[in-house]
Amino acid sequence: MPMDDDSKNTARYRTGLEVRRSVLGGAHVDRAEDAATDFDRPFQQLITEAAWGTVWARPGLSKRERSIVTLALLAALGHDEEVAMHVRATANTGASREDICEAFLHVAIYAGVPAANRAFKIAKEVFAQMDGAP
Repeated sequence: MPMDDDSKNTARYRTGLEVRRSVLGGAHVDRAEDAATDFDRPFQQLITEAAWGTVWARPGLSKRERSIVTLALLAALGHDEEVAMHVRATANTGASREDICEAFLHVAIYAGVPAANRAFKIAKEVFAQMDGAP
């Protein structure tokens, strides 16, 4: 079922889109929206409303803190592409490289050394890209 224009006008969707853009960057969100088809457009709406418009928009944690928690969870679950995306997003959330290191150290203890090892590798690759290394 395609997302209708009314779905994009809900307050939660608009808030989610604003928060999503502030964390992931407008270019990333534009690419995701442009690539959406009738098949996955409902999923894009869901994550915009639920993840970004509900959870990330809550006042209880800062974007920095949410970023750290998100990275630890994604690393623990082995979601490599999402780890890379959220490492890049730290440029917008205020989470430092030291914060990321600490999160991944927690992953090593609570979720396993292999998961943390993979997350550190991904973060190093992303940092090299962000720093303009060849």
